[in-house]
Amino acid sequence: MAFLTGGEEQEVLSDINITPLVDVMLVLLIIFMITAPMLHQGIEVALPKSEAPAIPNRASDPVVLSINRDGLIYLKDRPVHPTKLIEVLTPLLRGRSDETVFLKGDRDVPYGRVIEVLDTLHRGGIVKVGMVTERPDQPRR
Repeated sequence: MAFLTGGEEQEVLSDINITPLVDVMLVLLIIFMITAPMLHQGIEVALPKSEAPAIPNRASDPVVLSINRDGLIYLKDRPVHPTKLIEVLTPLLRGRSDETVFLKGDRDVPYGRVIEVLDTLHRGGIVKVGMVTERPDQPRR
């Protein structure tokens, strides 16, 4: 940017105005200072109880996978073998507008078992998975 100064010679000032740059940098600094503590995850997790807001249910009949205390997988109320999980879910999800699968795991199921089911879903191309929890103030059924 060039500025004209007063006087008869009409001399051009070729200094860079850094005020907007400083303003932008300060705003970015504040944003990063606010968001940096939110990036740390993984400590003091209390699943399956959660106060998180519920995922909006876009389908009238959601697809719900459950893992019971013994590690058995159920689709709604029907038992499904882990090797047949993708074969059963793929045709079921194909005709739906919402391809989200909701996963309910008993609190006593080992974490590794839940991850195995998530890995099976991911390898089968099912990437929209919602984890179902209950609010801490609700009694367990």
